[in-house]
Amino acid sequence: MSSRITDSPLYQHLWGTAEARAVLGEEGRLQGWLEVIVALARAQATAGVIPASAAGLIAEHACADRLDLGYAAEQTRQTSHSMLGLIRALQAVLPEEARGYVYTGATVQDITDTWTALALRRIGAIIWRDLRRIEERLLELAVTHRSTVMAGRTHGQPGGPVTFGWKAASWADEVRRHLDRLRAGAPRWLVGQLGGGVGSLVFYGEQGLTVRARFCDELGLADPGISWLSARDRGAEFAQVMALICGTLARIGGEVYELQRPEIGELAEASPAGTVGSITMPHKRNPESSEHLDTLARLARANAAVMVEAVVQQHERDGRGWKAEWVALPEVCLLVTAALEIAIGLLTGLTVDATAMRHNLARHGGYPVSERALALLAPRLGARRAQERLQEVGGGGGAAGLTAEQALVDAGLFSPAQARELTGQPDTGSCQDMTDLVVERARAARAAEPREWP
Repeated sequence: MSSRITDSPLYQHLWGTAEARAVLGEEGRLQGWLEVIVALARAQATAGVIPASAAGLIAEHACADRLDLGYAAEQTRQTSHSMLGLIRALQAVLPEEARGYVYTGATVQDITDTWTALALRRIGAIIWRDLRRIEERLLELAVTHRSTVMAGRTHGQPGGPVTFGWKAASWADEVRRHLDRLRAGAPRWLVGQLGGGVGSLVFYGEQGLTVRARFCDELGLADPGISWLSARDRGAEFAQVMALICGTLARIGGEVYELQRPEIGELAEASPAGTVGSITMPHKRNPESSEHLDTLARLARANAAVMVEAVVQQHERDGRGWKAEWVALPEVCLLVTAALEIAIGLLTGLTVDATAMRHNLARHGGYPVSERALALLAPRLGARRAQERLQEVGGGGGAAGLTAEQALVDAGLFSPAQARELTGQPDTGSCQDMTDLVVERARAARAAEPREWP
């Protein structure tokens, strides 16, 4: 029975996806380490460091399902060495002539850091795919609701009118920047690690760079140029991007959470058959998905912070920060895949109530036109004086139960015809033009970029 709720069979779907767990879980991790060990043996054999026959036997037997993992765990505890248990378990199934060539000239970090790059490549591909799906849905919302007028809100209070399409375009534009970050970061993140004890590659003599280049090539990773045993910025940067992605999804979720409130009622999550909002209050329709996006983002930020802490290293190897990555980086990867999956479901089933949006804008008596009114009055009264007069009108007129049209006329700021024109049709400024620009740019980028990452 798991002691961590994130691994619980009942609740693990809230904290990661099965697809990501297959990469980052015990079986995926061990098999990934073995994959790196095989690539190392092949690279060494090509350079003549070990016999080609030994490399072939290592490749043949290096499968997690062939090993006694109980023995591997026992040896790990007994030796207090992070990799030796797995090495001994592999040696136990190898023919005698190959046993001495397993993991020669390598360290734990060579294996685990290189596997991390492989894992990030697989996780990054999931994130790229799902982010593009989210962007596509947001662009659809932006186009559909390009002219759907609603109240813009600042500090939680109604401000001037905007369109919901413009709001969705803002979300899409932020998602596009994350895609840009993923594309730009791939060459930095997807690199191998082979340095030996202190990173000097002294074990290989004059062939050090040749062996490392071949090793990276075997795995489809870039050669780093220089060992990065204590340079931990790569993982930290990746984790920060994951935290940013979760933050964006939480921003979207936060809007749905707020605008689903019955007194606002402008957006609503889908409520599939069988969904129970509350056992004690059966009438409730809780925004579970949008709420959980915020929870995931909080945890992602916390784990990304641990990754940044790991950047501060001492000398050529420092296990304190490096081993903290073993917990924090998989965690942030699981969290972001869960957030993406939840966000896809949220946006796919999102209900947009254009009538409620217009009603909420109108219920404020037309006063959200104040910014446009200020622009019209400023040339005549001066910006500061115009602002003071409009604030007086807003406070006094609202308290007296007057509409903005009536209050502006009574204050002598506009004629009846001017006030009627000003308040009769909400002016959303350049919202539609900005929406069009975002959609155009995003569609051009989508057409030019690969469907798969990197």
